[in-house]
Amino acid sequence: MSAAPASPDEPSISLPAILVEPVVRAALIEDLGRAGDITTAAVVPAAARASGAIAARQAGVVAGIDCVLAAFRLIDPAVEVSVHHGDGSPIAAGTVVATVAGSARAVLTAERVALNFLCQLSGVATATAGLVDAVRGHRARITCTRKTTPGLRALEKMAIRAGGGVSHRFGLDDGVLIKDNHIVAAGGIAVAVERARRAIGHMVKVEVEVDTLAELEIALSAGVDAVLLDNMRPAMLAEAVSMIGGRAISEASGRITRETVAAVAAAGVDVVSAGWLTHSAPAVDFGLDFKCV
Repeated sequence: MSAAPASPDEPSISLPAILVEPVVRAALIEDLGRAGDITTAAVVPAAARASGAIAARQAGVVAGIDCVLAAFRLIDPAVEVSVHHGDGSPIAAGTVVATVAGSARAVLTAERVALNFLCQLSGVATATAGLVDAVRGHRARITCTRKTTPGLRALEKMAIRAGGGVSHRFGLDDGVLIKDNHIVAAGGIAVAVERARRAIGHMVKVEVEVDTLAELEIALSAGVDAVLLDNMRPAMLAEAVSMIGGRAISEASGRITRETVAAVAAAGVDVVSAGWLTHSAPAVDFGLDFKCV
């Protein structure tokens, strides 16, 4: 299974710590509740020391290591975490991705939150890598959508990059995407595009969702930057790409699966987007093999 390259010449996958820490802190606060880890506090001596290995129970692509580091650091900065496989690394079942050592209480208290992030985000990266592998040899890039877990968007989009994909617009404020309901509300594609152009700055791109080739022609005549070709079969996608002729970026979307994505990419589109990469990707199972020292 492939993933994003880890070469020093490649852009960093990691997010700045200032973006990661608040999300991990909120998860720890949720878990600790009103009284903290009462089980660990009751049964584990305060002076007990422990070490542990975070190992994959199945193959996948790693994402979320920064969340692991933050979880242990926030509970006890003295816990030592050594990373053996960073974000973007393809791993086999049984691979140890990190080791931890320090206060047994701290390790046990941070364990579940650290693993929750690692399992969830590695699942996103692994699913993305599967689609990237399936379209290898075609021009299409794999991207996510805004169908992310509330509060986890930055992390899940980071995991998309770890799997070799790229991000669609991050939110409602960094790109115009005129969808079917916008078109209905505006009174047509041409008027919607014209209004958008008048309202936005020169750095913002405009994309329009189309369902038919007739709608595509209207969008192209309006001078859009990109077209979202929604739920089109490969033959129709190929015809759409021919019509576009390089005048706009072509994006295919709608019910994309690992089994269908190669045929979609073969139609010649520039981008293939799949919302399920963030809202339904199966988690990758990791565990902490713990021992007192």
